[in-house]
Amino acid sequence: MRLSARVAVLCVGLFVSHQAAAADLPQRWVSAGGALSEWVSALGGESKLVGVDTTSQHPQSLKALPSIGYQRSLSAEGILSLRPDILIGTEEMGPPPVLAQVKAAKVQVQLFSAEPDLPTLENTLTQLGQLLGAEQQAARLLQTYQQQLAAQKARVAQAQTRQKAPGVLLLLGHAGGKPLIAGKDTAADWLLQQAGGHNLATHTGYKAFSVEALAGLDPQVLVFADRALTGEAAKAALFKENPILAGSRAAKAGRVLELDPTLLVGGLGPRLPAALKTLSDSFYPAKSDQ
Repeated sequence: MRLSARVAVLCVGLFVSHQAAAADLPQRWVSAGGALSEWVSALGGESKLVGVDTTSQHPQSLKALPSIGYQRSLSAEGILSLRPDILIGTEEMGPPPVLAQVKAAKVQVQLFSAEPDLPTLENTLTQLGQLLGAEQQAARLLQTYQQQLAAQKARVAQAQTRQKAPGVLLLLGHAGGKPLIAGKDTAADWLLQQAGGHNLATHTGYKAFSVEALAGLDPQVLVFADRALTGEAAKAALFKENPILAGSRAAKAGRVLELDPTLLVGGLGPRLPAALKTLSDSFYPAKSDQ
C-alpha cells in the first residue's frame, strides 16, 4: 500500500509539473506569415490563435480570425488590441518600429527565417513545437515532410529520364497588373526547381520586366500567382494587361498554370509537397510532344 501511495503521489506530482509547464507557454498567439500560421494549426495550436495577417488563408477556418493586416505593414494598436502573449512572423514582418512597440508592451516577439530550405524548416518546427508543447508532433511532421520531398525528388528524376526540364517563368501580380518575375534566391525559384522546372529568370529576387523582355524569354510553361484574383478571372486579367504574353509558347500550348500566392509566404509550408506534385504533373505530362 505504501508503494502504491508513493506511485500515486509521484504521478500527481508529474501531472502538476506538466500542467505548470504548459501554463508557462504562450496561450494567446498572433501570427504573421501564411506558412507559419499553417504550421501552428498543423501542430494543434489553432485554438490559441487570436489573430492572423492577410497572408494566413489556410486552413479556411483562419479567415474567421481578426486580421492584423499585411505582414510587412502591421500596426501596434491592432496587434495589442488582441492581448497576445506572443507574436510570430518571419524577417519579412514589420515595420521595425511596430515590433519594438509590441516588445515594449511585454509581448514576446518570435522571428523565424523564411529561407526555403529543409534546415530552416527543421529549426522552425522545432521552435514552434517547443512554444506549443508539441515537440513530438513537430518531429513527426518534419519526418513526413522530408519523406514527401524525397518522393518528389525521385518523381522528378524519373520524369527527366523521358523529358527535358521545361523552361518556366513564375509571375507574381495583382489583378493582372505588370507582374514581377521570380528570380533566384526566392521561395518561387525553390518551388520551380523542386517541381522539375528550369527557371528562365537569372536575376535575384523579384523583378519587374518589360513585356518585350518577358516575351523574349519565351517560356514553355507560365506559372502565375495573382494576389487579388483567382481562376479564369486571374488568367484573363494576366493576358488582358500583358497581351504580348499571349504569343508565348506557353500560352499557345495552353501550359499556363495558376499558383496560390500564399504558398510563397513565410517559408516552406505544409501544403507545398502537394503543390509540387501538381506542378510536376503539368511540367511532365504523361504524353507530351513538348
